[in-house]
Amino acid sequence: MNITKEPLTSTSAKIVVKLDEADYADKVKAELKRIGQTHVIPGFRKGHISIDQLRRRFGKEVKSDVINRESAHAVYDYIEKEGMHVLGNPVALNVTEINLEDKDYTFEYEVALAPAIDVKLDKEVTLPFYNIAVDDKMVEEQDKQLREQFGSQGPAEETDERAVVKGTIMQLDENGNVLTTEDAIQVIDGIVGPFTFADKDQAALFMGKKVGDKVRFNPAKAAADNAAELASMLHIEKDAAAEVKSDFEFAISEIIVNRPAELGEEYYNNVFGPDKVHNEEEYKQALSNMIAGQLRPNSEAFFSETAHKYLVEKYSDMELPLDTLKLVLKANNPEEFTDENIDERMNEMVPGLKWQLISDAVCKALDVKVEEADLLSRATAIARQQFAQYGMYNIDEETIADTAKRILANDDYRSRIYDDTRFGKMYYAIRQAVTADEKTVTLDEFKNLVEEAHKEA
Repeated sequence: MNITKEPLTSTSAKIVVKLDEADYADKVKAELKRIGQTHVIPGFRKGHISIDQLRRRFGKEVKSDVINRESAHAVYDYIEKEGMHVLGNPVALNVTEINLEDKDYTFEYEVALAPAIDVKLDKEVTLPFYNIAVDDKMVEEQDKQLREQFGSQGPAEETDERAVVKGTIMQLDENGNVLTTEDAIQVIDGIVGPFTFADKDQAALFMGKKVGDKVRFNPAKAAADNAAELASMLHIEKDAAAEVKSDFEFAISEIIVNRPAELGEEYYNNVFGPDKVHNEEEYKQALSNMIAGQLRPNSEAFFSETAHKYLVEKYSDMELPLDTLKLVLKANNPEEFTDENIDERMNEMVPGLKWQLISDAVCKALDVKVEEADLLSRATAIARQQFAQYGMYNIDEETIADTAKRILANDDYRSRIYDDTRFGKMYYAIRQAVTADEKTVTLDEFKNLVEEAHKEA
Protein backbone atom coordinates (compact mmCIF):
# COMPACT_ATOMS: atom_id res chain seq x y z
CA MET A 1 0.00 0.00 0.00
CA ASN A 2 1.26 3.45 -0.91
CA ILE A 3 -0.26 6.65 0.53
CA THR A 4 0.73 10.15 -0.57
CA LYS A 5 -0.50 13.65 0.04
CA GLU A 6 -0.73 16.33 -2.61
CA PRO A 7 -1.55 19.97 -1.72
CA LEU A 8 -4.47 21.39 -3.68
CA THR A 9 -4.70 24.84 -2.08
CA SER A 10 -3.36 26.38 1.11
CA THR A 11 -6.35 24.92 2.97
CA SER A 12 -7.02 21.64 1.18
CA ALA A 13 -5.13 18.54 0.13
CA LYS A 14 -5.59 15.33 -1.81
CA ILE A 15 -4.70 11.98 -0.27
CA VAL A 16 -3.97 9.23 -2.79
CA VAL A 17 -4.20 5.59 -1.70
CA LYS A 18 -2.74 2.90 -3.98
CA LEU A 19 -3.61 -0.72 -3.20
CA ASP A 20 -2.11 -3.79 -4.78
CA GLU A 21 -3.44 -7.32 -4.49
CA ALA A 22 -1.27 -8.19 -1.50
CA ASP A 23 -2.99 -5.44 0.53
CA TYR A 24 -6.43 -7.02 0.37
CA ALA A 25 -6.27 -10.59 -1.01
CA ASP A 26 -6.00 -12.38 2.35
CA LYS A 27 -8.85 -10.32 3.84
CA VAL A 28 -11.09 -11.09 0.87
CA LYS A 29 -10.33 -14.81 1.17
CA ALA A 30 -10.99 -14.77 4.93
CA GLU A 31 -14.32 -13.02 4.42
CA LEU A 32 -15.38 -15.53 1.76
CA LYS A 33 -14.51 -18.40 4.09
CA ARG A 34 -16.54 -16.79 6.88
CA ILE A 35 -19.55 -16.57 4.56
CA GLY A 36 -19.18 -20.24 3.59
CA GLN A 37 -19.04 -21.30 7.23
CA THR A 38 -21.86 -19.14 8.59
CA HIS A 39 -24.37 -18.75 5.73
CA VAL A 40 -26.87 -21.25 4.43
CA ILE A 41 -26.27 -21.46 0.67
CA PRO A 42 -28.80 -23.42 -1.42
CA GLY A 43 -27.29 -26.65 -2.81
CA PHE A 44 -24.51 -26.86 -0.23
CA ARG A 45 -24.18 -27.96 3.36
CA LYS A 46 -23.00 -25.22 5.69
CA GLY A 47 -19.19 -25.11 5.58
CA HIS A 48 -18.88 -27.45 2.55
CA ILE A 49 -18.78 -24.99 -0.34
CA SER A 50 -15.44 -24.46 -2.12
CA ILE A 51 -13.60 -21.15 -2.16
CA ASP A 52 -13.96 -21.05 -5.97
CA GLN A 53 -17.73 -21.34 -5.68
CA LEU A 54 -17.77 -18.64 -3.02
CA ARG A 55 -15.64 -16.38 -5.20
CA ARG A 56 -17.98 -16.83 -8.18
CA ARG A 57 -21.07 -16.13 -6.07
CA PHE A 58 -19.82 -13.41 -3.71
CA GLY A 59 -16.37 -12.44 -4.91
CA LYS A 60 -17.13 -9.07 -6.47
CA GLU A 61 -19.27 -7.85 -3.60
CA VAL A 62 -16.83 -9.01 -0.94
CA LYS A 63 -13.83 -7.64 -2.79
CA SER A 64 -15.53 -4.29 -3.20
CA ASP A 65 -16.43 -4.09 0.50
CA VAL A 66 -12.94 -5.04 1.64
CA ILE A 67 -11.11 -2.70 -0.74
CA ASN A 68 -13.31 0.29 0.08
CA ARG A 69 -12.98 -0.41 3.78
CA GLU A 70 -9.20 -0.79 3.57
CA SER A 71 -8.76 2.41 1.59
CA ALA A 72 -10.97 4.40 3.98
CA HIS A 73 -9.13 3.05 7.03
CA ALA A 74 -5.83 3.87 5.37
CA VAL A 75 -6.88 7.50 4.89
CA TYR A 76 -7.97 7.96 8.52
CA ASP A 77 -4.85 6.22 9.82
CA TYR A 78 -2.70 8.45 7.62
CA ILE A 79 -4.44 11.59 8.86
CA GLU A 80 -3.90 10.56 12.49
CA LYS A 81 -0.29 9.49 11.92
CA GLU A 82 0.59 12.74 10.15
CA GLY A 83 -1.20 14.83 12.77
CA MET A 84 -3.36 16.52 10.15
CA HIS A 85 -6.11 18.76 11.55
CA VAL A 86 -8.92 18.20 9.06
CA LEU A 87 -12.46 19.56 9.03
CA GLY A 88 -15.19 17.02 8.41
CA ASN A 89 -14.68 13.68 6.68
CA PRO A 90 -12.50 13.02 3.64
CA VAL A 91 -14.46 13.17 0.37
CA ALA A 92 -13.88 10.47 -2.25
CA LEU A 93 -12.98 12.11 -5.56
CA ASN A 94 -13.24 9.07 -7.81
CA VAL A 95 -15.62 6.17 -8.03
CA THR A 96 -13.60 3.08 -8.88
CA GLU A 97 -15.43 0.03 -10.16
CA ILE A 98 -14.26 -3.14 -8.49
CA ASN A 99 -14.15 -6.35 -10.51
CA LEU A 100 -12.59 -9.77 -10.13
CA GLU A 101 -9.95 -9.25 -12.82
CA ASP A 102 -8.16 -6.06 -11.76
CA LYS A 103 -5.41 -6.33 -9.17
CA ASP A 104 -4.33 -2.77 -8.39
CA TYR A 105 -6.55 0.17 -7.43
CA THR A 106 -6.07 3.88 -6.77
CA PHE A 107 -8.39 5.99 -4.61
CA GLU A 108 -8.29 9.75 -4.19
CA TYR A 109 -9.73 11.73 -1.28
CA GLU A 110 -9.96 15.46 -0.76
CA VAL A 111 -9.62 16.81 2.79
CA ALA A 112 -10.33 20.26 4.23
CA LEU A 113 -7.40 21.48 6.32
CA ALA A 114 -8.04 23.54 9.42
CA PRO A 115 -6.08 26.79 9.44
CA ALA A 116 -3.34 27.07 12.05
CA ILE A 117 -4.20 29.58 14.78
CA ASP A 118 -1.36 30.77 16.98
CA VAL A 119 -3.23 31.96 20.05
CA LYS A 120 -1.33 34.15 22.48
CA LEU A 121 -2.88 34.60 25.91
CA ASP A 122 -0.47 35.82 28.57
CA LYS A 123 -0.02 38.74 30.95
CA GLU A 124 0.65 41.08 28.04
CA VAL A 125 -3.04 40.74 27.16
CA THR A 126 -5.27 42.91 29.37
CA LEU A 127 -9.01 42.38 29.64
CA PRO A 128 -11.40 44.20 32.01
CA PHE A 129 -13.12 42.39 34.85
CA TYR A 130 -15.94 44.23 36.59
CA ASN A 131 -16.75 43.49 40.22
CA ILE A 132 -20.18 44.66 41.36
CA ALA A 133 -20.15 46.67 44.60
CA VAL A 134 -22.48 45.55 47.38
CA ASP A 135 -24.34 48.55 48.82
CA ASP A 136 -26.40 49.04 51.97
CA LYS A 137 -29.70 48.76 50.08
CA MET A 138 -28.74 45.30 48.82
CA VAL A 139 -27.87 44.20 52.35
CA GLU A 140 -31.20 45.55 53.67
CA GLU A 141 -33.16 43.74 50.96
CA GLN A 142 -31.28 40.49 51.58
CA ASP A 143 -31.87 40.83 55.32
CA LYS A 144 -35.60 41.34 54.76
CA GLN A 145 -35.86 38.41 52.37
CA LEU A 146 -33.99 35.99 54.64
CA ARG A 147 -35.84 37.02 57.79
CA GLU A 148 -39.14 36.48 55.98
CA GLN A 149 -37.93 33.15 54.58
CA PHE A 150 -36.87 31.89 58.01
CA GLY A 151 -39.76 33.56 59.83
CA SER A 152 -42.94 31.94 61.10
CA GLN A 153 -46.59 32.24 60.16
CA GLY A 154 -49.30 33.01 62.66
CA PRO A 155 -52.73 34.63 63.12
CA ALA A 156 -53.08 38.39 63.19
CA GLU A 157 -55.84 40.93 63.69
CA GLU A 158 -54.96 43.13 60.71
CA THR A 159 -53.70 42.46 57.19
CA ASP A 160 -50.37 43.63 55.87
CA GLU A 161 -48.70 43.52 52.45
CA ARG A 162 -47.83 39.78 52.78
CA ALA A 163 -50.95 38.54 54.57
CA VAL A 164 -52.96 35.48 53.58
CA VAL A 165 -56.69 35.98 54.12
CA LYS A 166 -59.31 33.30 54.80
CA GLY A 167 -63.09 33.62 54.75
CA THR A 168 -66.23 33.33 52.63
CA ILE A 169 -66.40 34.59 49.04
CA MET A 170 -69.91 35.48 47.86
CA GLN A 171 -70.96 36.63 44.39
CA LEU A 172 -72.72 40.00 44.22
CA ASP A 173 -75.38 41.31 41.89
CA GLU A 174 -75.10 44.60 40.05
CA ASN A 175 -76.44 46.45 43.11
CA GLY A 176 -73.85 44.97 45.44
CA ASN A 177 -76.17 42.48 47.13
CA VAL A 178 -75.17 38.85 47.75
CA LEU A 179 -76.69 36.59 45.13
CA THR A 180 -78.88 33.81 46.52
CA THR A 181 -79.89 32.15 43.28
CA GLU A 182 -79.16 28.47 42.74
CA ASP A 183 -76.32 29.18 40.31
CA ALA A 184 -74.66 31.83 42.48
CA ILE A 185 -71.00 31.26 43.29
CA GLN A 186 -70.43 30.90 47.03
CA VAL A 187 -67.20 29.75 48.62
CA ILE A 188 -67.29 29.07 52.36
CA ASP A 189 -63.61 28.15 52.70
CA GLY A 190 -62.00 30.82 50.54
CA ILE A 191 -58.35 31.78 50.82
CA VAL A 192 -56.44 34.48 48.96
CA GLY A 193 -53.05 36.13 49.09
CA PRO A 194 -53.68 39.68 47.87
CA PHE A 195 -49.94 40.19 47.35
CA THR A 196 -50.20 37.71 44.45
CA PHE A 197 -52.92 39.67 42.64
CA ALA A 198 -52.05 40.90 39.17
CA ASP A 199 -54.12 44.03 39.76
CA LYS A 200 -52.52 45.99 42.60
CA ASP A 201 -55.63 48.16 43.04
CA GLN A 202 -57.57 45.02 43.92
CA ALA A 203 -54.84 44.00 46.36
CA ALA A 204 -54.98 47.43 48.03
CA LEU A 205 -58.66 46.82 48.94
CA PHE A 206 -57.51 44.21 51.47
CA MET A 207 -54.80 46.29 53.16
CA GLY A 208 -55.38 47.25 56.79
CA LYS A 209 -58.50 45.08 57.13
CA LYS A 210 -59.39 43.18 60.28
CA VAL A 211 -61.13 39.92 61.13
CA GLY A 212 -64.86 40.44 60.60
CA ASP A 213 -64.42 43.06 57.87
CA LYS A 214 -65.98 42.60 54.45
CA VAL A 215 -64.16 43.50 51.26
CA ARG A 216 -65.84 44.06 47.90
CA PHE A 217 -63.44 43.11 45.12
CA ASN A 218 -63.41 41.80 41.57
CA PRO A 219 -61.71 38.37 41.29
CA ALA A 220 -61.51 38.57 37.49
CA LYS A 221 -59.50 41.80 37.69
CA ALA A 222 -57.40 40.42 40.55
CA ALA A 223 -56.46 37.42 38.39
CA ALA A 224 -56.08 39.49 35.21
CA ASP A 225 -58.77 37.30 33.64
CA ASN A 226 -56.60 34.21 34.05
CA ALA A 227 -59.24 31.47 34.00
CA ALA A 228 -57.06 28.91 35.75
CA GLU A 229 -56.26 31.23 38.68
CA LEU A 230 -59.88 32.40 38.90
CA ALA A 231 -61.15 28.81 38.92
CA SER A 232 -58.79 27.96 41.78
CA MET A 233 -59.87 31.00 43.82
CA LEU A 234 -63.61 30.44 43.36
CA HIS A 235 -63.58 26.62 43.40
CA ILE A 236 -65.27 26.33 40.00
CA GLU A 237 -64.41 24.79 36.64
CA LYS A 238 -62.02 26.62 34.36
CA ASP A 239 -64.61 26.97 31.56
CA ALA A 240 -67.09 28.56 33.96
CA ALA A 241 -64.44 30.86 35.39
CA ALA A 242 -63.85 32.41 31.98
CA GLU A 243 -67.38 33.85 32.14
CA VAL A 244 -67.13 35.38 35.63
CA LYS A 245 -66.78 39.18 35.59
CA SER A 246 -68.89 40.33 38.58
CA ASP A 247 -67.80 41.67 41.97
CA PHE A 248 -67.65 39.45 45.07
CA GLU A 249 -67.75 40.01 48.80
CA PHE A 250 -64.96 38.56 50.93
CA ALA A 251 -65.94 38.22 54.61
CA ILE A 252 -62.67 37.87 56.54
CA SER A 253 -62.65 35.15 59.19
CA GLU A 254 -58.92 34.69 59.66
CA ILE A 255 -55.72 36.56 58.81
CA ILE A 256 -52.37 34.79 58.59
CA VAL A 257 -49.21 36.89 58.50
CA ASN A 258 -45.53 36.03 58.26
CA ARG A 259 -43.53 37.19 61.25
CA PRO A 260 -39.90 37.84 60.28
CA ALA A 261 -37.27 35.95 62.23
CA GLU A 262 -35.54 37.78 65.04
CA LEU A 263 -31.79 38.27 64.93
CA GLY A 264 -30.04 35.80 67.19
CA GLU A 265 -28.07 32.58 67.40
CA GLU A 266 -30.90 30.33 66.17
CA TYR A 267 -31.51 32.49 63.12
CA TYR A 268 -27.80 32.87 62.33
CA ASN A 269 -27.32 29.09 62.54
CA ASN A 270 -30.34 28.43 60.31
CA VAL A 271 -29.08 30.79 57.62
CA PHE A 272 -25.31 30.27 57.66
CA GLY A 273 -24.75 27.05 59.58
CA PRO A 274 -23.56 26.44 63.14
CA ASP A 275 -20.97 28.76 64.66
CA LYS A 276 -20.45 30.87 61.52
CA VAL A 277 -22.07 34.15 62.64
CA HIS A 278 -22.21 35.35 66.23
CA ASN A 279 -23.46 38.95 66.22
CA GLU A 280 -25.11 41.63 64.11
CA GLU A 281 -21.82 42.99 62.77
CA GLU A 282 -20.74 39.55 61.55
CA TYR A 283 -24.25 39.02 60.21
CA LYS A 284 -24.10 42.09 57.99
CA GLN A 285 -20.66 41.09 56.73
CA ALA A 286 -21.94 37.60 55.98
CA LEU A 287 -24.88 39.09 54.07
CA SER A 288 -22.47 41.26 52.08
CA ASN A 289 -20.34 38.21 51.25
CA MET A 290 -23.45 36.25 50.28
CA ILE A 291 -24.60 38.99 47.90
CA ALA A 292 -21.11 39.32 46.43
CA GLY A 293 -21.15 35.59 45.75
CA GLN A 294 -24.54 35.88 44.08
CA LEU A 295 -23.31 38.75 41.89
CA ARG A 296 -20.00 37.11 40.98
CA PRO A 297 -21.45 34.90 38.19
CA ASN A 298 -22.67 38.07 36.45
CA SER A 299 -19.14 39.46 36.47
CA GLU A 300 -17.74 36.17 35.22
CA ALA A 301 -20.35 35.90 32.47
CA PHE A 302 -19.58 39.44 31.25
CA PHE A 303 -15.86 38.67 31.32
CA SER A 304 -16.58 35.62 29.17
CA GLU A 305 -18.44 37.81 26.67
CA THR A 306 -15.55 40.28 26.65
CA ALA A 307 -13.00 37.51 26.13
CA HIS A 308 -15.12 35.99 23.37
CA LYS A 309 -15.30 39.35 21.58
CA TYR A 310 -11.53 39.84 21.93
CA LEU A 311 -10.74 36.39 20.55
CA VAL A 312 -13.10 36.73 17.60
CA GLU A 313 -11.77 40.17 16.67
CA LYS A 314 -8.16 39.02 17.10
CA TYR A 315 -8.20 35.62 15.37
CA SER A 316 -11.22 35.29 13.08
CA ASP A 317 -9.35 36.62 10.04
CA MET A 318 -8.55 33.14 8.75
CA GLU A 319 -8.77 31.37 5.42
CA LEU A 320 -11.21 28.47 5.42
CA PRO A 321 -11.40 25.61 2.88
CA LEU A 322 -14.91 26.60 1.87
CA ASP A 323 -15.00 24.76 -1.47
CA THR A 324 -13.88 21.51 0.12
CA LEU A 325 -16.28 21.95 3.03
CA LYS A 326 -19.13 22.33 0.57
CA LEU A 327 -18.15 19.00 -0.96
CA VAL A 328 -18.09 17.45 2.53
CA LEU A 329 -21.55 18.77 3.41
CA LYS A 330 -23.13 17.68 0.14
CA ALA A 331 -21.51 14.24 0.35
CA ASN A 332 -22.63 13.66 3.95
CA ASN A 333 -26.17 15.03 3.61
CA PRO A 334 -27.18 15.52 -0.04
CA GLU A 335 -30.84 16.07 0.87
CA GLU A 336 -30.16 18.97 3.21
CA PHE A 337 -27.27 20.56 1.30
CA THR A 338 -27.86 21.11 -2.40
CA ASP A 339 -26.20 23.08 -5.20
CA GLU A 340 -28.96 25.67 -4.83
CA ASN A 341 -28.55 26.37 -1.11
CA ILE A 342 -24.97 25.37 -0.30
CA ASP A 343 -23.51 28.90 -0.56
CA GLU A 344 -26.16 30.40 1.71
CA ARG A 345 -25.89 27.57 4.22
CA MET A 346 -22.12 27.78 4.27
CA ASN A 347 -22.22 31.52 4.98
CA GLU A 348 -24.50 30.82 7.94
CA MET A 349 -22.08 28.23 9.30
CA VAL A 350 -18.83 30.18 8.90
CA PRO A 351 -19.03 32.27 12.16
CA GLY A 352 -19.72 29.18 14.25
CA LEU A 353 -16.97 27.23 12.52
CA LYS A 354 -14.45 30.00 13.08
CA TRP A 355 -15.37 30.23 16.76
CA GLN A 356 -15.02 26.46 17.12
CA LEU A 357 -11.53 26.60 15.63
CA ILE A 358 -10.55 29.56 17.82
CA SER A 359 -11.85 27.93 21.01
CA ASP A 360 -10.08 24.68 20.11
CA ALA A 361 -6.84 26.61 19.71
CA VAL A 362 -7.38 28.39 23.05
CA CYS A 363 -8.03 25.11 24.86
CA LYS A 364 -4.92 23.62 23.33
CA ALA A 365 -2.77 26.63 24.18
CA LEU A 366 -3.99 26.74 27.80
CA ASP A 367 -4.17 22.97 28.22
CA VAL A 368 -7.89 22.98 28.97
CA LYS A 369 -9.28 19.45 29.23
CA VAL A 370 -12.65 18.12 30.32
CA GLU A 371 -12.40 15.00 32.44
CA GLU A 372 -15.21 12.63 33.40
CA ALA A 373 -14.97 13.94 36.96
CA ASP A 374 -15.74 17.46 35.66
CA LEU A 375 -18.88 16.22 33.92
CA LEU A 376 -20.00 14.30 36.99
CA SER A 377 -19.46 17.34 39.21
CA ARG A 378 -21.56 19.50 36.90
CA ALA A 379 -24.29 16.86 36.60
CA THR A 380 -24.35 16.55 40.41
CA ALA A 381 -24.89 20.30 40.75
CA ILE A 382 -27.73 20.11 38.21
CA ALA A 383 -29.31 17.22 40.13
CA ARG A 384 -29.22 19.21 43.39
CA GLN A 385 -30.76 22.20 41.63
CA GLN A 386 -33.57 20.08 40.19
CA PHE A 387 -34.49 18.73 43.62
CA ALA A 388 -34.26 22.21 45.15
CA GLN A 389 -36.80 23.51 42.62
CA TYR A 390 -39.33 21.22 44.27
CA GLY A 391 -38.30 22.22 47.79
CA MET A 392 -36.31 19.04 48.33
CA TYR A 393 -33.10 20.16 50.01
CA ASN A 394 -32.13 17.19 52.17
CA ILE A 395 -31.74 14.52 49.50
CA ASP A 396 -29.21 11.82 50.39
CA GLU A 397 -25.94 11.66 48.47
CA GLU A 398 -26.69 8.28 46.90
CA THR A 399 -29.88 9.60 45.29
CA ILE A 400 -28.04 12.70 44.08
CA ALA A 401 -25.26 10.56 42.58
CA ASP A 402 -27.72 8.22 40.83
CA THR A 403 -29.60 11.19 39.37
CA ALA A 404 -26.34 12.72 38.12
CA LYS A 405 -25.41 9.47 36.38
CA ARG A 406 -28.81 9.29 34.70
CA ILE A 407 -28.40 12.87 33.49
CA LEU A 408 -25.04 12.00 31.91
CA ALA A 409 -26.49 8.85 30.35
CA ASN A 410 -28.67 11.08 28.15
CA ASP A 411 -26.56 11.95 25.09
CA ASP A 412 -28.20 15.36 24.58
CA TYR A 413 -27.73 16.35 28.23
CA ARG A 414 -24.18 15.03 28.21
CA SER A 415 -23.29 17.03 25.11
CA ARG A 416 -24.66 20.27 26.58
CA ILE A 417 -22.96 19.63 29.91
CA TYR A 418 -19.69 18.94 28.11
CA ASP A 419 -19.90 22.21 26.16
CA ASP A 420 -20.85 24.24 29.25
CA THR A 421 -18.05 22.67 31.28
CA ARG A 422 -15.48 23.11 28.53
CA PHE A 423 -16.25 26.77 27.98
CA GLY A 424 -16.43 27.41 31.72
CA LYS A 425 -12.96 25.94 32.21
CA MET A 426 -11.68 27.76 29.12
CA TYR A 427 -12.81 31.21 30.28
CA TYR A 428 -11.45 30.53 33.77
CA ALA A 429 -8.10 29.58 32.23
CA ILE A 430 -8.14 32.76 30.15
CA ARG A 431 -8.78 34.85 33.25
CA GLN A 432 -5.80 33.23 34.97
CA ALA A 433 -3.54 33.61 31.92
CA VAL A 434 -4.16 37.25 31.02
CA THR A 435 -4.00 40.42 33.07
CA ALA A 436 -7.48 40.98 34.47
CA ASP A 437 -7.94 44.72 34.95
CA GLU A 438 -10.34 44.58 37.90
CA LYS A 439 -12.71 47.48 38.40
CA THR A 440 -15.48 47.89 40.95
CA VAL A 441 -18.75 49.38 39.69
CA THR A 442 -22.26 49.80 41.00
CA LEU A 443 -24.98 47.44 39.87
CA ASP A 444 -26.52 50.14 37.68
CA GLU A 445 -23.16 50.92 36.10
CA PHE A 446 -22.63 47.22 35.45
CA LYS A 447 -26.05 46.92 33.80
CA ASN A 448 -25.21 49.89 31.55
CA LEU A 449 -21.89 48.32 30.56
CA VAL A 450 -23.60 45.06 29.61
CA GLU A 451 -26.36 46.89 27.74
CA GLU A 452 -23.85 48.92 25.73
CA ALA A 453 -21.80 45.82 24.92
CA HIS A 454 -24.91 44.03 23.66
CA LYS A 455 -25.88 47.03 21.52
CA GLU A 456 -22.47 46.97 19.88
CA ALA A 457 -22.75 43.23 19.29
